[in-house]
Amino acid sequence: MDAQSIIIFIVVGIVAGWIAGMVVRGGGYGLIGDLIVGVVGAVIAGWLFPKLGISINIGGVIVSQIISAAIGAIILLLVIRLIRRA
Repeated sequence: MDAQSIIIFIVVGIVAGWIAGMVVRGGGYGLIGDLIVGVVGAVIAGWLFPKLGISINIGGVIVSQIISAAIGAIILLLVIRLIRRA
């Protein structure tokens, strides 16, 4: 990975984590928290979506990546919330 790819990866993770935090909790988790949630969400979406036959092609590549990562991060946060309540 070159420097540009790493920067895009980090920005996608931060934006996706922030979106997921706003949807699930009503606020973000801070810069590092949003990055971690977004990156893990991207991994979840990258694993789950192909198995379900889901392909998101909205706007450009980065927009699609942000949407996919945000959905994965929302799934992650909802699962964490369910586990904490149990």
